[in-house]
Amino acid sequence: MNAFGDIIDPQNGRIIAGARSVISEEGSATTGEYFADTLQVMKSMVDGQQLRFGRRGNTVIGVVATNAKLNKEQANKVAQMAHDGLARTVRPAHTMVDGDTIFALSTGNRKVDVTIVGAFAAEAFARQFCTLFWPPNQLPDCPPRPQ
Repeated sequence: MNAFGDIIDPQNGRIIAGARSVISEEGSATTGEYFADTLQVMKSMVDGQQLRFGRRGNTVIGVVATNAKLNKEQANKVAQMAHDGLARTVRPAHTMVDGDTIFALSTGNRKVDVTIVGAFAAEAFARQFCTLFWPPNQLPDCPPRPQ
């Protein structure tokens, strides 16, 4: 996981990881001053400035594995739907400086509707991004600062 954008808690919309602001020593995540907020920085560049702070080394790669029986087209659809979870938690997602890719694979023969598998794949991805930075259900008020 090396996303270009910020990581957002999909439950409350709060940034829980991302580029830190210049005034982060005084600010906090709850006041919005702790993180730079990538979308706000990009918004300030709308007047023709190029995106110079991004680089092409950013990417998110993931796998959805299920015990549902999926053919090639169904696995592709599940992977496509799992990208919704990425888009809920990485802001902005799928930029020109990202190489976001999610694969899906089937390990079983259980007959399940592909839409259900894909919907929960998206939920699982959204949750997983948050737990990469904080244990489940333990998101603190303010992310730790480097020592």
